[in-house]
Order: sequence, then structure tokens, then C-alpha cells
Amino acid sequence: MTPDMISNLSTIAPELILAVGAMVLLMIGVFSGERGNTMVTGLAVAILIGAGAWMVLIGEQGEAFGGAYISDPFARFMKVLTLIGSVVTLAMSVSFAQEEKFDKFEYPVLILLSTLGMLLMVSANNMLTLYLGLELQSLALYVVAAINRDSTKATEAGLKYFVLGALSSGMLLYGISLVYGYTGNIGFDAIAAALGQGERQLGLVFGLVFVLAGLAFKISAVPFHMWTPDVYEGAPTPVTAFFAAAPKMAAMALVVRVVVGPFEPVAADWQQIIVFISIASMLLGAFAAIGQKNIKRLMAYSSIGHMGFALVGLAANTEVGVRGVAIYMAIYLAMTLGTFAFILAMRRKDGNVEQIEDLSGLAQTNPMMATIMTILMFSLAGIPPLAGFWAKWYVFLAAIQANLLALAIIGVLASVVGAYYYLRIIKIMWFDEPAGGFVPMTGELRIVLGLSGLFVLFYMLVGQPVEALAEAAARAFF
Repeated sequence: MTPDMISNLSTIAPELILAVGAMVLLMIGVFSGERGNTMVTGLAVAILIGAGAWMVLIGEQGEAFGGAYISDPFARFMKVLTLIGSVVTLAMSVSFAQEEKFDKFEYPVLILLSTLGMLLMVSANNMLTLYLGLELQSLALYVVAAINRDSTKATEAGLKYFVLGALSSGMLLYGISLVYGYTGNIGFDAIAAALGQGERQLGLVFGLVFVLAGLAFKISAVPFHMWTPDVYEGAPTPVTAFFAAAPKMAAMALVVRVVVGPFEPVAADWQQIIVFISIASMLLGAFAAIGQKNIKRLMAYSSIGHMGFALVGLAANTEVGVRGVAIYMAIYLAMTLGTFAFILAMRRKDGNVEQIEDLSGLAQTNPMMATIMTILMFSLAGIPPLAGFWAKWYVFLAAIQANLLALAIIGVLASVVGAYYYLRIIKIMWFDEPAGGFVPMTGELRIVLGLSGLFVLFYMLVGQPVEALAEAAARAFF
């Protein structure tokens, strides 16, 4: 084996750990049958943690495979967030999967393969790596959405996601072909160099639009959000938690890398697109969630809105803006994992419940659970001094410094509107008549809900390391 190949394999070691681990677990699952389901899940969590530990403690920086893959501080930061999302959601799913009878060994294997695709997306440095990583992630997610074959809603959710996902992949490929046709390159650095040499052409702008449309689907930004509410509601709750956490980290990282990297010379064009989808996502997320009665559907629209807020920082096209996006995604991850731990704990003796009215009077039957959920709702609404306020502070600050005052003002107004449906949940928990308590939470859900609540509540005391890492991640581009 040549020194170059050894160097390449060393650079992509975290991805190799996941790829080899997934294949080994597949064999273990096949030969051990149903007896090995819980063991495979536990080993999958261990593999994900091992990949993250390697990345943090040993991981090398630099390019691999002729510049197709890049490992830099930004990639490391977003990959760690992605792995945290995968580990936590997989751990939270164990009890639920056993209760709902879909604890198959294929589930953790698919989570591993999907996470592998996400890590490749974050480190993509040319259009082919981008597409391969994105499709590896997506193909696993299509199956995971419909993993509960006994549920008609889950099957419908998987089918909708597959059809719309295929459409978005076609748009992305068409955009990539246009970009290649007009620049003659697929490498991000080479595309940036080609765009910086001459005048931009109209066909290239069309290619940029199609590429961003394909990526916007993955972060469920308006107008490519149509799949989100139905898939969030129809998929099993642990799968919905996974959808809301890890893939969002990887997709947002990819959007940042694509626009700030190869398309930096045509920033004036992509900034207009980012501003539009940011405003549309914030407004739709704020208004469409108001009438929702299913809490998973409400979280779908909340997620759409939060992706819009994160894009406010990206629209600034500055180091401060990219830092704001990184901080926003880290805080969003903590809030989302805590909220879905709560939703998974909404369980009565006859099964899980998902209606917001089922939370009536929770403060009287389980005051600690209601208190932590109240903290998370206030944070999602952006109430100071909780973590959600600082997430919005950094992206709005970047927009103001970049003279995008109208965007920042619209974002603040959307926050005010969106606060209504978060406060409504708090009102139902604390002031309505009790609708009956829930069964005791499992240990893993208690840990996730508690840690999330503590992080959000004491962010001002513990957030400094996150902000320092986000700043180092942003400097990778500037």
C-alpha cells in the first residue's frame, strides 16, 4: 500500500469505522436473528461513539483522494454534532422500538449507513462526493421512515419522502451537470477558480439555483418543505427525532460549504436565494404551526422555521455569519433532542399519545417533566437568557453587520409570532385540567431530557467552548 493511500485512509478513518462497523453488524444481525436485536443496537451506539472519539482525539486534517474529501475544523465541528444526534436518537429508540414491535437489527444498521453518508456530505469537496454522500444518507432514510411495516402512516410517510426525495435528487443532479458544463470542473476549489476568472453566465446561475433547490429539500426549507409535516407525523417517533437532529446538521453544513466555497465568486446571486428561502421558511414556520394539534407536526413546522433562522447567518456571507450558523445548529440540536425525549415519554398504559391536548395539566401529574419542557419551549421561542435566545442573537447580529436589516427585522417578527404556539403548550401544561398522567420515563429519556434542559438553562455559563469551536470552524472558510 502506497504512502498516499495510507494517508488517505487515515484521513477518512471515522467514515471507515462506520462503514466496516455497519457491515459487521449486518452479519451479526443475520446470524443471531431476533436474539441479537438489542446487542446490535448497543454495538451501533458504541461504533458511533468510537468514530466520534477517533475524530476528536486522533483525526487528521487535510484533503484526501485528490481533493475530493476535506477534513477541516468546520467538518470536525459539524460531524461531532451529527454523531451526537445519531447516538442520542438511537439510544432513545430502544424502549419505544420494543413496545411498538419494530426492534429489528436492520434499524441501527441503517442509522449507521445514513450517518456515514452524512459524514461524507460534511467533508465533500467536489460535486461527486457531495452527491454520493447525500444519496447514501437519503436511501437509508427512505427505508427508516417506513421501518414500522405494520403502520400504514409510516409506510405512507416513507413513500412520500422517497418520491419527493427522488425529485430533489434529480434537480440537484441537473444543477451539478449545468455547473460542470459551464466551468468544466467538479472540484469545489476548481469551480471557485473558474468562476473568479470570467463573467458569470446565465446557465451557471440556473445550475446554482438547481443545486440549492436540491440541498434546500434536505434541510426542509421553503418551498421544498412539503414532505416534512407528513413524514414527521407518520414516521415512528424515534425516527422523527433522528430526522430532526442528525440529517439537519449534515445538510446545513453542506449548504454552508457549497455556497461559501465553490460559489463564493457569485455570492451576489446565491445571497438573494438564501435570503428568499430564509424569509419564506421563517414565516411559514411561524404561521403554519399555529393551528397544529399533533405535537410531531408542530415540531415539523418549528424545524422549518429554525432552518430559516439559521440561514439568516449564512445570508451575511461573513465569518461572523458562518459562526452564527454553527452555534445555531449546536443549540438547535440540544433543544430538539430534549423535546423529542419528552415526546417519546408521552406514553400511557395503552400506548404513546401525540396530541397537544394530552399534555393538559401535566404540571400537576409530573411537575419536573413539565418544568423541563417549559424551559425547552421558552428556549425554542428565543426567550432570554436561555440558549435559544443566543442562537438567534448571533445570526441576527451577523445579518445586521452585513446591512441585511430587513432580513433581521423579519426574523425578529417571525420569532414573536412563533412564540405563540410554544407558549400555548406551556399554558396547556400548567393551566388546563389534568388529562391523566404518563407512565414513568425510561432511564435514557430522563438523561437526555435532563441534560438538554440543563444545557439550555445554563448556556450562558457553559456555552463558551461551543462558541470557541464554532469560531474556529468558521475560520476554515475565511
